[in-house]
Amino acid sequence: MQYLQKSCLVLTIVGALNWGLIGLFDFNLVTFITNGTNIFTRIIYCVIAIAAIVNIMLLFMRINQMKEE
Repeated sequence: MQYLQKSCLVLTIVGALNWGLIGLFDFNLVTFITNGTNIFTRIIYCVIAIAAIVNIMLLFMRINQMKEE
């Protein structure tokens, strides 16, 4: 479980940094890495979105654990 949590956290951070690059410099790192290949770009975005959902679930699980203590 630790491996999944850390992997999802890294992917979410990469996604956030990509959005920062888009906002600041109008540079999309994912499109740059995939050379604009639509299917690979979509796969990467889906994986990052799933990682973000896992992180949200982990956050709420920890909040519930704190309330129970």
